[in-house]
Amino acid sequence: AILPVIDAEVDAAAHRVAHFLFGASLSKDDLIDMQGTVVAVHSGGLYRVQTESGHEVLAQLSGRMRRFRIKVVPGDRVTVGVSPYDPVRGIITFRAR
Repeated sequence: AILPVIDAEVDAAAHRVAHFLFGASLSKDDLIDMQGTVVAVHSGGLYRVQTESGHEVLAQLSGRMRRFRIKVVPGDRVTVGVSPYDPVRGIITFRAR
């Protein structure tokens, strides 16, 4: 019964960090949309995206993009949804033409 307490403490700490960094109360479902360019394609459907702000994000395709078989190749401009709790991981939600 110790694990749920630890998970709650970790979740509360992550929420405090997000509140400090982004200045607002964020839920787990809130994603921060960032524009970027695909730099590399990795195995397992992962993509390395360089954002306009200079950060690198390891992202995967959203379910809808997989469903409609939208291809993403290096050099494509994409929109990445980044979680405030783990700003290194993200979801590619849109590919610009």
